[in-house]
Parts: sequence; structure tokens; C-alpha cells
Amino acid sequence: MSFSLYACLKIRNVRSPSVEYVVSVAVAAIELHGVVKRFGPITAVDGLDLEVPQGICLGLLGPNGAGKSTTMRMLTGQARQDEGTIHVLGHDLPAESKEARALMGVVPQLDNLDVDVTVEDNLAVFARLYRVRDVKAAVDYGLNLARLDGRRRDAVDQLSGGMRRRLLLARALMHEPALVILDEPTAGVDFELRLELWAYIRRLHSLGTTILLTTHYLEEAEELCEDIALIRGGRVLARDSAPRLREAFAADSLADVYVKAMAS
Repeated sequence: MSFSLYACLKIRNVRSPSVEYVVSVAVAAIELHGVVKRFGPITAVDGLDLEVPQGICLGLLGPNGAGKSTTMRMLTGQARQDEGTIHVLGHDLPAESKEARALMGVVPQLDNLDVDVTVEDNLAVFARLYRVRDVKAAVDYGLNLARLDGRRRDAVDQLSGGMRRRLLLARALMHEPALVILDEPTAGVDFELRLELWAYIRRLHSLGTTILLTTHYLEEAEELCEDIALIRGGRVLARDSAPRLREAFAADSLADVYVKAMAS
């Protein structure tokens, strides 16, 4: 690893609040410097610089094709950058993607649950992948979090869309990760479920979990994120809190900021 500045992060066990464990990690949860990703003649990410301090919720906003999902895929080890450096929780990517992935939870934009097995088995498989010591306890925690204990032996294809979104979130959180990546977690859900998922995310944030969130709902970013980065063409156009962005762009709303930034 190329870091020289480290800090100790205390992570509280959600199921046993009196238990804490300490992880030595880089000061920033995420660091990208000069990151480039190409797909043939198309440059999806173009010299991206982005740092996410530990414990904050950062909203990554931009139009389709801005490079958000490609960035997420590189952070989770699903894609390799062509240029630049990526560090996640003190680990170099892609060389140490496996170690970094063990410390993060990911809620993908698209539902990738295994529909051929039960709700309980979906959680158990991921608990083993994350090498959770007590798989049963982790599964029970995830079922409770998703409020699906009564459906544990049902096949996933028997669940409603809202239940499946809750299961995706529980699957990402049951090993109590230090970093959570949410790729449009409320896309396509009704307003009631969106508010419910917002409550989950706020609770995570209050526990000191670092959150990286992409969304097309500007009000969602304003509600949940203390820091917002506007991205287009694989580069960050502007970054600050929502009030400061409104001030900087002489805008009345975050929507106005977005329009002005994308047009600049």
C-alpha cells in the first residue's frame, strides 16, 4: 500500500453495542486520483479525482453516462481502471479488491438476488462469502433488519418488489461494513418504501458508517447527504454541501444547481 497517513477506526457492533473492534485504515475511506476508464473509443471516466472521508454520506449526482456506475464498479472490484490510483479503506485496487470488498457492503442498482433459493439462503450465502463467524446470527440480524423473518423460508420470487429491495439492503449490511455503496437504492420504489429506506440509511450514517450514494432523486441527496458531488463526463464539476452549492451557483434549489452545473 502507498499510504503514509493512517488512523484507527472504531467500529461498533450493531448487534452488540458494547462490543467495538478497531481497524487500522487510511484517513480517507475512498481515494481516487487521476482515474481513467475506457471502453474502446469511449472514455467513461476521465481523470477522476474524488476523496471520501470516513463517516460521511456523499451523494454522487449526474446524468446517465456521467461515469457514476463505472466508478462504482471500479470501487467494488468489478472493473479495473486504465489509469490512476484507487484506494478503499487502506487497500489498493484492483490488487487488494478482495480485502477491500470484505469491509464494504454494496446495494446494486439492479436486483441480483438468487430467485431459485429462499430468503434465508440468500443471506446465508453472502454471510459465508464475507466470512462471518456466526452465520446464523448474521442471517437473523439481516432478516430482522429487512422485517422478513416471517418469510425466511419463502423463495425470493414470492416477494414483492419492496421486500426484495429491503432484502438487498439487509444483505449488504448484515456483516456491519465500514463502507456502504448504494447505487440508486430507491429507484423504482414507491414513496412509502423510499422513506423507509431513507430511515435505514440515516441510521447507518448515525453509526459512523461511510456511505457513497448515487441517485437521480435530488431531494434524496439533499435529505441524506452532507456532501454532494456533481459529475459529468467522468469528472467532478462541483462538490460541497447543498446549501453551499446553492450559494455558489446563485440557485434557489439543488435542481437549479444541477441544471447550471451540467450546462457549464
